[in-house]
This record gives sequence, C-alpha cells and structure tokens, in this order.
Amino acid sequence: MKKTLLALATTTMLVSPAMAEDVKLGVILGFTGPIESLTPAMAESAELAMSEVSESGALMGGATVTPVRGDSTCVDSAAATAAAERLVTSEKVHAIVGADCSGVTTAILQNVAMANGVVMISPSATSPALSDMEDDDLFFRTAPSDARQGAVLADILEDKGVKEIAITFTNNDYGKGLAESIEANFTGRGGKVTISAAHEDGKGDYTAEVGALAQAGGDVLVVAGYLDQGGKGIIQGALDTGAFDTFVLPDGMIGDALPKAIGSDLDGSYGTVPGTDSEGADIFDKMARDAGISPDAFSAESYDAAALILLAMQAAKSTDSKVFRDHVFDVANAPGEEILPGELGKALKILADGGEVDYVGATAVELVRGGESAGNYREILVKDGENTTAKFR
Repeated sequence: MKKTLLALATTTMLVSPAMAEDVKLGVILGFTGPIESLTPAMAESAELAMSEVSESGALMGGATVTPVRGDSTCVDSAAATAAAERLVTSEKVHAIVGADCSGVTTAILQNVAMANGVVMISPSATSPALSDMEDDDLFFRTAPSDARQGAVLADILEDKGVKEIAITFTNNDYGKGLAESIEANFTGRGGKVTISAAHEDGKGDYTAEVGALAQAGGDVLVVAGYLDQGGKGIIQGALDTGAFDTFVLPDGMIGDALPKAIGSDLDGSYGTVPGTDSEGADIFDKMARDAGISPDAFSAESYDAAALILLAMQAAKSTDSKVFRDHVFDVANAPGEEILPGELGKALKILADGGEVDYVGATAVELVRGGESAGNYREILVKDGENTTAKFR
C-alpha cells in the first residue's frame, strides 16, 4: 500500500506542474506607429480572451495564460523582428497573437515564427500575398484578405454611382496589395482609376502628393493608408486645398481617432472594416465595454485570434505550436458545438471530454484556404463626426 501511495504521489508530482503550466502568448502589435490609436483596444481584447480562459480553470488541467507584449511598430520590419525574437527566445512564448500590419507580419513569419516553429494568428494583416506565402502551416488570420476587401469596396462604389476614382496608398505590402485589388475590381466593373500613387508615412507635409492627386481628379479619393499618419495627412491636405471632399476609407483608415482628428469635414466619407452583425459581435461588444475596453477596428478579431490559439492547444492537449497548429482549423470550423464569446470555458471542457467545437466567436469565424477568414465587412459612413454602420456585406 505504501509503495502504491508513493508511486501515486510521485506521478502527481510529475504530472501536475506540466498540466498546470503557465501558457505564455505573445501580443505583437504596433503600439507605436501609424495605427497606434487602434492597438490598445486590440491588445486588451486579446487579453480579455486570455483572462477568460485562465479564470475558467479548464485549460490543460488548470493552466493560466500570461500575455507578453511586443511592439511591431506596424512599419519597421527590423524592429518587429527583434521584438518577436525577444518574445520567442527570451520570454519563451508558446504562440503569437499578431502581428498587425502586413509587412511586419511577413517579416516576423519568415524570420522568427518559421525558424522557431511558432504559431501566429494575426487579427489584422490583410495583404493578399499572405494567402499563398510558405508558412509551414503556422500562420492564420481572423481578418479577411484584401482580395475580398477590394471587391467589397468596388461594390460600394458601384452602388453609389461612382465612375472615376483616384487612389493613394501607403508604400508597403498592405497599401500596394489593397490598391491593386481595388483597382482591379473597380475597373472590372467599368470604372476608371485616374491615378494610383504611393505615399510615405511620417511626413509633415503632403502638398506634392495632394497636388498630383488633384490634377488627376476623380469623383472620390480612395485613401489606402493608415489613420494616424500618412492617410490622415493626405486627407487633411486634400480638404485644405479643396482637391477632394469625399474619401473612401479602407480598414487601415477606420478608427475613432480619424473623425476626431479631421472633424465634420469628414462627414459623408465612407469605407469598410471587417465586421459582422452576428450574435457573437453583440456579445463581444458588451463584454469588452463591461471590462473597460472601448472596441475599435480589429478588436473583435483580436479576441478571436487569442481564443483560437487556446482552443487549438486544448484540442491537441499540447502547447507545442508544431502540434496544435494542426487543430486550428478543427476548432474554427464545423462540425462541433457552436461557441460564442464568453463561452471559452465551456468550449475547453467539451474539448477536454473529447468533444468537438465550432468556434463562431465575435466575428463569425470561418477559416478557408491559407488559414484566413472567409470575410465579412461592415460598411462605414462617417456621420456627425463618428464612424457609423451603414450595412453589413
């Protein structure tokens, strides 16, 4: 009997620490840079999912989840790579929520994640190039590709009777890919693009860029940039000179900070950002606000990114990215019991008992080829100094 008890005690000592380990998730977002007004709510939303899982006590035999933040800067690939390297090699994170902007996401994926076998789920990297990039099945995203966004924007422009557009885009992977998608889809519907010109972020003056856009003309100006830097500068310059008075705003331009910065002159402009009118979206919005978070663009996608990582770990019974990466699709898609925000503890228990879950989450998650979201969009109309919802597409 004593030998049996000793054996049981020894087994418990060996198993319990492993089963109740501290799971570390990296949160790599542009806390500085051209979308810095969006990232606090994105990070807090991802961490909301982590707290929910920790408090449930249902992950891997009672494991807790600890977020570790890193600054992607959104635009500096060297800085982003260094931040990711620190999280992976020094902090020993098991997976990464992020990055945010497409260029830095690509750099981290190729230089850090693949080299170390670490799963990344981005809530906001939307470049079409990421769909076909070699990723060792480690990369996923809860935001749809800009190949889809270009088509949705072209639909909106057609619905509004717009015949000619000028395009300005931030000079990086995100801007180029999105501008190409918009142009291809809009011209495919018979529209005309008068000019498609790059701009650099971080400049103090955009007179030259606005002048070229004004000379080309167009019914509206499509600004495929970032709301806290170049995109905002282009819009302000165009308004000051009277070059354009209506702007089309893709997702990188959508956030509460832009209408606050520009004021009523932005009223009547419109655009797109990933979003749904699902039950999960409403539940998440209330959860976030109850937690003191003011949800903004990509907040819901951030919650879902963290949730998918943790559910995949539970399904795989492992925190090893090379193991649980094969379960991300399983927990994201049917079959299985549908799971909404606030039900992560329930999902973990189902998985622990050998059941299946279909994580619907805050954004009606459905992963398709390349590990990306199938894509739902909220059509935005700037009205009375605020981003309002016109419809869902």
